[in-house]
Amino acid sequence: MSVFEGLRRRIGRLIRWAVAIVVVLLLLPYLLTLVYRYVTPVSVPMVVRWFTLKPVTRMVVPISALPAILPRTVLVAEDARFCTHSGIDWQELREAMEEADGFEDMRGGSTITQQVAKNLFLWQGRSVIRKGLEFPLALWIDLVLSKQRILEIYLNIAEWGPNGEFGVEAGARKAFNKSARNVTSQEAALLAAILPNPVRRSAGQPRAGVRRIAGIHQARAAAAPASTDACVRSR
Repeated sequence: MSVFEGLRRRIGRLIRWAVAIVVVLLLLPYLLTLVYRYVTPVSVPMVVRWFTLKPVTRMVVPISALPAILPRTVLVAEDARFCTHSGIDWQELREAMEEADGFEDMRGGSTITQQVAKNLFLWQGRSVIRKGLEFPLALWIDLVLSKQRILEIYLNIAEWGPNGEFGVEAGARKAFNKSARNVTSQEAALLAAILPNPVRRSAGQPRAGVRRIAGIHQARAAAAPASTDACVRSR
């Protein structure tokens, strides 16, 4: 066997191994999603903080233990059509794309299911590649997990504070020095109001803008139909 032939075979093996690794990495989130029907996951931002020796505070709380007003307020604030879409809100996405100069400049349009997909399996920031991976993941998550479980995971992995507070329990304790199980409608609205930027916004010491947004969320949650609670309270 010539040197050239040996080199060609080694390169071929390396390419096959690389392809196999890529396929495994692409399929792994879909397999892990099935596991997350029963196991509470950790998010990529949590793992990044652990590896960079930054603190992480997270106390898991089942959605059934939370007052109904809390998940309801998060839904009206983050994803009003959560109970009816299949992981992607195409109407919201279309409107967000129409308002943007380009795909990477798009603001909004991400459902709670998409945020779960991103936080569990992908990276932060905006890019066409990440969105291309996120869309089928969101559809798969919505297919194999119940609405209640998706929201329960989201409430326990969302970043809710500036110092590594993840999940609504850590967020409530940070903001109000009390369990999320005991928050009022006003406190639930303040927690929902800081979700877009929990590093710069505070639920415990809200500025005027946060209080205004919280007031809107509180009013919308109070007017939400009973079906909103039903879709996240049933398996």
